[in-house]
Amino acid sequence: MSDTNQMPREEGIDHSLSLMREGYMYILNRRHSFNSDIFETRLLGKKAICMVGKEAAEVFYDTEKFKRKDAAPNRAVQTLFGKNGVQALDGQDHKHRKDMFMSLMSPEGIQNLTNITKIQWETALNKWEQMDKVILYEEVKEIMCRTACQWAGVPLEEEDVKKMTKDLAAMFESPAAVGPNHWLGRNARNNVEKRIGELVDKVRNGEVKPPEDTALHRFAWHRDQEGNLLATNTASVEVINILRPIVAIAIFINFTALAVHHYPEEREKLESSDEKYAQMFVQEVRRFYPFFPFVVALVKKDFIWNGYKFEEGTLTLLDLYGTNHDHEIWENPDVFSPDRFAKWEGSPFSFIPQGGGDYFMGHRCAGEWVTIEIMKVSLDFLVKRMEYEVPDQDLSYSLVNIPSIPHSKLVIKNVKRKV
Repeated sequence: MSDTNQMPREEGIDHSLSLMREGYMYILNRRHSFNSDIFETRLLGKKAICMVGKEAAEVFYDTEKFKRKDAAPNRAVQTLFGKNGVQALDGQDHKHRKDMFMSLMSPEGIQNLTNITKIQWETALNKWEQMDKVILYEEVKEIMCRTACQWAGVPLEEEDVKKMTKDLAAMFESPAAVGPNHWLGRNARNNVEKRIGELVDKVRNGEVKPPEDTALHRFAWHRDQEGNLLATNTASVEVINILRPIVAIAIFINFTALAVHHYPEEREKLESSDEKYAQMFVQEVRRFYPFFPFVVALVKKDFIWNGYKFEEGTLTLLDLYGTNHDHEIWENPDVFSPDRFAKWEGSPFSFIPQGGGDYFMGHRCAGEWVTIEIMKVSLDFLVKRMEYEVPDQDLSYSLVNIPSIPHSKLVIKNVKRKV
């Protein structure tokens, strides 16, 4: 008699197309049909395990059981992550590299970032007052690009802003794309890696001197555990791992504006409330709206969990969107309700819009604090510092397209500064 159970399994040769067709709902749909938080399928020609929920997240982030190295599909490496970045490391190598990122997340570093963000919003607001209409998603990507480059110590000439914004955005707008859009993402990454790599070399030979507390300075001079400087291209990839995710916050900011528009009673609360409610609102935006659908890892060694056998080398997907919408964790998960965060305990495995686990030891996104603070600044502008109209448009968003953004990209007009 075996002491393991047969994992629910999706029949068929390969389901990669289904994953692309169903997007954020792929794992959730099968969770419902199998009535199971775990099932086996085939993706990219290989056996894969899909999991969802708090318990699944806890085991997924157990570094004894799973590893990140070589887990991400090549197309994601070529667009989203880049080669040899922190996401692909394990063990002490990962911790050492992660510490490099966390060194930027000091209270002073975060305060500096929020100050830069405020100034960039002020500048944008001056511009928007002169415009007939503002396509919020496109404009906010530019705000985020300027903010990210300034905070990271990356020089950015005015004539380069649009190109840099477009290239950084193409990296996260293209991983799930096929054909021309995927190639746009690959070309964009190659362009930016080359440019940042040249900057890293200039920092090292003294031609460029970014402030010491910036990513460009710290990453250029970071030494690995053997005492060697990072390869130029690896340092470039890691600087981009600061820039790209900050530009991607434009997605969350767009959904923040959508929530403010869709829930006028929330807007009233925000106008009269303190920062605590703003934080709850931002957290609910991150929980409720789609951002990143899932994360991937490989089984490190054979183990049994909940009666199911996990074999070494098996690709495993953890459903982020599904866990944030899990009825077992959240009451009425498909209702937008910031108040749910008033008494939230803060488990690192139940609320995982940008991945789960521990910041310092695990693979939880080092930029999560950055995301929250930038979203709070942006929310403050959208609610308390500017007035605008939202004309009729298609504000629906797809749970198939990855990443998802409202179809109209949220157009606003008659923008005025509140006096």
